[in-house]
Amino acid sequence: MSRRFQSCAPMHATAPKTLHLIVACAENRVIGRRGRLPWRIPEDLKYFHDETAGQIVVLGRICYETWPRVREDGRHPVVITSNPAIAQPGVKIAPSLPTALALADRLPGNIMICGGERIYAEALALARPMRLHLTLIHAAVEGDTFMPEWRHLPWRELSRRESHDENFRYTFFELER
Repeated sequence: MSRRFQSCAPMHATAPKTLHLIVACAENRVIGRRGRLPWRIPEDLKYFHDETAGQIVVLGRICYETWPRVREDGRHPVVITSNPAIAQPGVKIAPSLPTALALADRLPGNIMICGGERIYAEALALARPMRLHLTLIHAAVEGDTFMPEWRHLPWRELSRRESHDENFRYTFFELER
């Protein structure tokens, strides 16, 4: 092989990290109402905090603003926003999901996509390895923010655990594609 062709091969190409989308969603795909969760499920909140602790959390501005302790437990937030005034020590800012993922790919830890609706939609459209950490709440609730349709994608179920509290039945799923 000539020297000219050898120089075209990438020397240190690495595959992009797996994206971990984490979301609690009602049967009618509702994930929010007026910037908040439309339910309070302590077991799911604990699961969310445990899964994201010590990881890279990629999220939109509204999600960031409603999560005041995002930097606790060793999380590394990457906020997708066009507003540089949001920047704080320990918080990375990116204008788009592709830019946020380019930053996150260079940081240690798993990339946890934490919402909102537009961020989930853009992430689901990517041709990257992906896991969906889904808490499916077995109810239809009122809301104004929705999880994009995910059921048509070729997921493989890794785990499932049924649970409930005094208000809801729900299932924790881990899916992979």
